[in-house]
Amino acid sequence: MGAGGMTPQLAPDGILGALTVAVLVVAENDGITFANPAAEQFFQSSASTLVKSTLPEIVTTDNPLLSLIAKARKQDSVIREFGFRLSTPRLGTRSVTVDCAPLSGSPGHFVLTFQENALAGRFGGSMPHRDSARSLRAMAAMMAHEVKNPLSGVRGAAQLLEQTVPFKDKQLTRLIIEESDRVCKLVDEMDAFTENPRFERDAVNIHEVLDRVVDIARRGFGNGIKIYQEYDPSLPPVFGNRDHLVQVFLNLVKNACEACSAPDSEIHIFTGFRHGIRLAVPAAKSRLDLPIMVTVADNGPGIPEDLEPHIFDPFVSTKMEGTGLGLALVAKLIDDHGGIIDLESSSDGSAFHILLPMQKFNEQADINAR
Repeated sequence: MGAGGMTPQLAPDGILGALTVAVLVVAENDGITFANPAAEQFFQSSASTLVKSTLPEIVTTDNPLLSLIAKARKQDSVIREFGFRLSTPRLGTRSVTVDCAPLSGSPGHFVLTFQENALAGRFGGSMPHRDSARSLRAMAAMMAHEVKNPLSGVRGAAQLLEQTVPFKDKQLTRLIIEESDRVCKLVDEMDAFTENPRFERDAVNIHEVLDRVVDIARRGFGNGIKIYQEYDPSLPPVFGNRDHLVQVFLNLVKNACEACSAPDSEIHIFTGFRHGIRLAVPAAKSRLDLPIMVTVADNGPGIPEDLEPHIFDPFVSTKMEGTGLGLALVAKLIDDHGGIIDLESSSDGSAFHILLPMQKFNEQADINAR
């Protein structure tokens, strides 16, 4: 506390200057009024040089950064874009994450932050390589025979049991039957690693998906582990495929459970709405809005640092007996939905953040018309 019990006010320049990400402040005429030390390194130029420049002078004239700022000004809101192609005459083109936000107390001024190799960059590295994809397609063909046939027997046995077990146990047999059907359907569609997968999409209540996953976990592999659910009740529907999303979060929660061996192990599942989060898709004419975030976090030992860059690659696993296919499939299914997945890990645990598109009024009609 300062004199008279007042909290000392920190100058915005002091706060922005201390950030480890590149920060520029631009005025209404796109002139640069501030650049922090990280921006000097990012743009390979001194702060004194940058503040004498305008934004169009340090990026290529056709760069969409200028239209991004114009949109943020028009909406007077925060915009974040992953996989943004930033081109500068001096340094060429890089894939970065850009945040654009109004500077409080300075009308017309916006703060820009740039992060290279951030979420979008890591996501790009998470996609399976083509050779691995071919191997996985061959494996999918094998699974159609080796998995579906035994599952048919399991399903039939569960149906017979359902006729004889007490009423209180019927929900267990029903769970076996429904999960057998879901897995068989997934195997049928299991061109999960093809270049252009086709599957039905519709409005999906992500909370119902997560509740289903948690129910399965508590009755099986997650029995005894505390699982906490913190949902945003106002979340709109996801535009996606329910079965594929169940598979995504089943894999993530199963991984989290397997990482939790201590008596005080916990898993937290959060949902929330994030305004302004957009993804630049190379083949698309427009950027994809990804406002729905789901986080699956655990307090396990974390993922080894040397494995983090490859954790979404096929056949990479932290477990001795693991196949290394679970997270590769998760990354591919999220990509098929137009979403992105990110990992944060430390010795205190791991957190997977998934960003997904929401259902729009005319989206289903557009997809069906293709």
